[in-house]
Amino acid sequence: MKKITILLFCFLAFSGFSQSKTTGVINLSSNMTANFTLNNASSKVTLVLTGPSDRWFAMGLGVLEGFGMSDGDVVVYATSLTDRNYNGFASPASDSSQDWVTVNNVVASGVRTLTLERALTNSDVNDLQLPYASTNSIDLAWARSSTVSTSLANHGGGNRGFATGSFTTLGVEDFSLNATSVYPNPSYGEFYIKTKTNLSKVNLYNQTGALVKAIKLSDDSREVKIDVNGIQSGVYFLELQNDSEKSWKKVIVN
Repeated sequence: MKKITILLFCFLAFSGFSQSKTTGVINLSSNMTANFTLNNASSKVTLVLTGPSDRWFAMGLGVLEGFGMSDGDVVVYATSLTDRNYNGFASPASDSSQDWVTVNNVVASGVRTLTLERALTNSDVNDLQLPYASTNSIDLAWARSSTVSTSLANHGGGNRGFATGSFTTLGVEDFSLNATSVYPNPSYGEFYIKTKTNLSKVNLYNQTGALVKAIKLSDDSREVKIDVNGIQSGVYFLELQNDSEKSWKKVIVN
């Protein structure tokens, strides 16, 4: 009975910490993808949406193939992002409440990447509600202009489609020194150490165990740049320390 109780406690503890679930990247079409992450702790949904940078594109949420154009929640990017709803075969009407917040808008190599955020649930009847506990999949419809244009018009034949994404619960995030990343690795003169916790001291050792470089940090840093110019090429070991932990990482110097 004690073992069962302990196992149940561990399961519940893990479940309590599993606060996020994601669809991962959903491929919609060439240059169009979507990635939804639901966060139970913040009660927010984050959407990373990509599309062509030289024309408008749109995505309907909770829309099945064969849907009626009078139904559905949709986000449209033309010259900016707007929260809209389908109202027939005309351009989707803009919602009175613009619930999506644009966190980031980046263009590279002809692709626009939007990072958007809104509440999981709200009082907007035009928005697809995404309660954390019961949202396990999402149906999507997408469209984009067939020509270079930011004026909403008919998307043209073939420039639309449908997809479905399934959510997978993310595990507990590791905030210990073990989760530290070292990049670039191999290094060509310098590298960075990035942690999810405080870092107070870094020692660099060669393969024989001799101390090559000691870096004492003046504050509790989370990202440190290490200069290894002039150090002989080879494999080295990083000793990472803070007030409560110690961890080791391997770095190659070329």
